[in-house]
Amino acid sequence: MKKYYLLLLALFFAGLPVQAQTEYGLKFSSLISDNLTLENAIRLGLENNSEFLTAQQEITIAEQRVSEAKFRYLPQFALQGTATYFDLDYPMVLPDAVANRVLSDNYTKSDKDRLFGVGLTATQYIYSGGRISSTLKMARANLKQLQSRYEIVKNAVVLDVKKSFYNLLFAQHYDELCQKNLERAEKWYKNPTGDIWAQLRIQALLEQLREQRSQAARQLVSARMAMLVSLNKETNASFSITGDFAPVRTDVDLSHLNLWAIEFRPELKSALYALEADNIAMDLVLSKRYPDIILNGSYEYLGTDNLQDTNKQISLAVRLPIPYNFSEQIIQKKAEQKKSSLRRAAIEDKIRRQVASGLEDMRFWQDEVLARQNAYEKLDALLTKAPRPAASNASALEGLLAYQQAAYAYLDAIRHNLTAKAELEWAIGQDL
Repeated sequence: MKKYYLLLLALFFAGLPVQAQTEYGLKFSSLISDNLTLENAIRLGLENNSEFLTAQQEITIAEQRVSEAKFRYLPQFALQGTATYFDLDYPMVLPDAVANRVLSDNYTKSDKDRLFGVGLTATQYIYSGGRISSTLKMARANLKQLQSRYEIVKNAVVLDVKKSFYNLLFAQHYDELCQKNLERAEKWYKNPTGDIWAQLRIQALLEQLREQRSQAARQLVSARMAMLVSLNKETNASFSITGDFAPVRTDVDLSHLNLWAIEFRPELKSALYALEADNIAMDLVLSKRYPDIILNGSYEYLGTDNLQDTNKQISLAVRLPIPYNFSEQIIQKKAEQKKSSLRRAAIEDKIRRQVASGLEDMRFWQDEVLARQNAYEKLDALLTKAPRPAASNASALEGLLAYQQAAYAYLDAIRHNLTAKAELEWAIGQDL
């Protein structure tokens, strides 16, 4: 098991520089603007995401449990006052709720039928076979797991917002392009001429442009709705986005990406912390072989009319638990350790596949977007130089449709390129 602890230690120190990256968990409410950049959209999405906020509260609860576990190292004090009225024919011991006090002959044979008392009790574990320290370690391991879950939820929200943001940017650019081309075509062919077949062809091509414009507008509405869902805002909320919609590339090789993924992916950290928790659980089971050594002391004032009598005691107790299911618990915990180890290995393999797939997509789209950009820019240059067509010439509309298709392909490649980068960043657990 030493290699797992060494790996955990390496993850801890390697994770320190991550704090220099963009911290998306900052409050958005101080940013009074409806025009969202990508970073502010991510912050707003996190602030409004109930699962992310729940993960934050789970961390707070786990931190309090760690503090509670630390208190078990301290002596436990109890201050108690009692008033007992009785009618006995034989001495008795009061229950634990009233301090196990004995009503002896001195009281039962007197003419008093009452007893008052006040006292202070202190209990301190001198030795517990590692049960107290293991409980604290378990609480800390649980805290680490919840912190990893917090990162998992955050990364999922960040990826969702990024994809919605890029889809909306694409829809905005494509809608603007379709609107511009439709207006240009309607201006060119406001009064088409030529024979009936030429006019029929012109009207059909104009209808194709209008249909594509309508589809682009519908796509823009759907993208805005998806963005509102990612931001968890009302469906009638007013907002706009702004950002660079341009190709990006990365030249990082697969081996470096795999190293980063093993270092930063919270899913793998969570699996390692789960394995650590199982090891601690095994230590807790094995600690039952050892006794508890407990120091207890109390100081009481007693009396029937006034508190004139005193009782003082200090005790040292040795208690050895004898569980019937000790061997079964060991077998169970060993199986849980093996299960966690297998799960960690499976998660590591899954992460490597995700990184490899993400890098393959990134490489494809960063090359594909350049090819489509080249084709689009050639057509754009020709369109810029083209003279106004004759009102009877339908070939200009065919060329405009081809230009629009090339522009759509280029814009779609940019969207896939940016989305592939976002998915690759999610796969390695940090921004590139």
